[in-house]
Amino acid sequence: MRRDEFTEIRAFLEVARERSFTRAAAKLGVTRSALSHTISALEGRLGVRLLSRTTRDVAPTAAGERLVESIQPHFESIAAGISAIGALRDKPSGHVRIVCPDDAIDLVFRPRLPAFLHDYPDITVELIIDNGFTNIVERQFDAGVRLGEAVARDMVAVRIGPDVSYAVVGSPEYFRRRSAPANPQDLTGHNCVNLRLPTLGALYAWEFEKDGREFSVRVEGQLILSDIGPAIHAALDGIGLAYVPKDLVRPYVESGHLRAVLVDWCPTFQGYRLYYPSRRNPSPAFSTFVEAFRYRDR
Repeated sequence: MRRDEFTEIRAFLEVARERSFTRAAAKLGVTRSALSHTISALEGRLGVRLLSRTTRDVAPTAAGERLVESIQPHFESIAAGISAIGALRDKPSGHVRIVCPDDAIDLVFRPRLPAFLHDYPDITVELIIDNGFTNIVERQFDAGVRLGEAVARDMVAVRIGPDVSYAVVGSPEYFRRRSAPANPQDLTGHNCVNLRLPTLGALYAWEFEKDGREFSVRVEGQLILSDIGPAIHAALDGIGLAYVPKDLVRPYVESGHLRAVLVDWCPTFQGYRLYYPSRRNPSPAFSTFVEAFRYRDR
């Protein structure tokens, strides 16, 4: 295969994976126009259209899907072979790509990342924040992070954090305007900060439990966000009540900047798991990452 052919095929696979010329160009380090020219050259040489382009989407045609299925495994084998060569070095090296919710950054990774990166200077860690249910195989992530209950059974799941308790919090300023809710049903009369689930497009229903009974409450409010971090800031600013991991707001509660309510109703979920396909042969860098972040209850 000539060098230009290899470049064209790699460019096509990236566009087909990302479903976007803009995102694929950013990953490949080229301009969008140069990438479009490369794809056009490949289609011209093969004499068949590989991508269907609209103003809002890019998707492989039937011929494009067939090409992806036939050549993608070979490119993955090349990447695996290159990673295997890295295993011959004194210390593992490579790039580890993880997709995770934003609160997992502070709850799981931030406390341990400095030591890991110091101990393994040849490993690059890329953490992509996505609170939806990302297809890690399709997007070529090494692994994803979810709470224990949400991991699919066909995935290898490694626990990387303790159980996560949630809390409903508001600022003193907010509670000067409104009385605290006595039970979860009272939340319907409060200004609550909603979270939009990117995968389903729906608003997250706040989950509660008491005396063995589990239920959800759909809350309303003036502000809708997609990440937990900004929801905490909104609560601190007095905008409304937020439903967030207790450990992330503990300093604010202890300092009096936030007040926790409905404490007896708030649930605890299984801790975060790092999950990845069981059929994938992990690189030395990824295996090292997994062992370093494996949760060990002391």
